[in-house]
Amino acid sequence: MEERMITLRKISEENFIDAFNLKLAQGQESFVSHPVRSLAQAYVYRNQCQPFGIYDGDTMVGYVMVIYDYDVPEYDIWHMMIDGSKQGRGYGSAALDEVLAYIRTKPFGPSDRVTLTCNTENTRALGLYKRRGFTETGAADEDEIELSLTLQ
Repeated sequence: MEERMITLRKISEENFIDAFNLKLAQGQESFVSHPVRSLAQAYVYRNQCQPFGIYDGDTMVGYVMVIYDYDVPEYDIWHMMIDGSKQGRGYGSAALDEVLAYIRTKPFGPSDRVTLTCNTENTRALGLYKRRGFTETGAADEDEIELSLTLQ
C-alpha cells in the first residue's frame, strides 16, 4: 500500500459542504450517522466537541467527531466514517491514530479514557477498534456495543 499522509482538519465554513458530500457504502447506513446530523450535534455540544474532516492530502475522505463528556469524564469518538469510494485503503486505521493523538493533547479536559460505540454487524470497524486496544465494556444499546480504551 502506498504511503498516505492522513490529517484531521477542523470542520469550518471552508469545508463543511465537503463533509455533507461524503457517502457511506451501500448497506452501511445503519452503522453511522451522516455528517449532516453529526454537525447539528456539534453545534449543540460546541463547548465540548470538535468535528473533523479526515484528509488524504487536500481531499476529504471521511469525517469524525471528538466529544468530551464532563460528567464521566471521558473522550468519546462519534460518527467516524470513511466515504464508501475510499474504503479498504487504510484511511480508517490512520484516522483513528490521528484522533487518538488529538485526544492525548486533552483539548477539553483531563481524561485518559476514550469510548465509542459500534454496530455489532460492522465487523471491519470492530476489528479495527479491537486491534487498537479498545475492549467491550459490557454496555449495549440496541444493535450497538460500547468499547473503551485507556490511553497510555
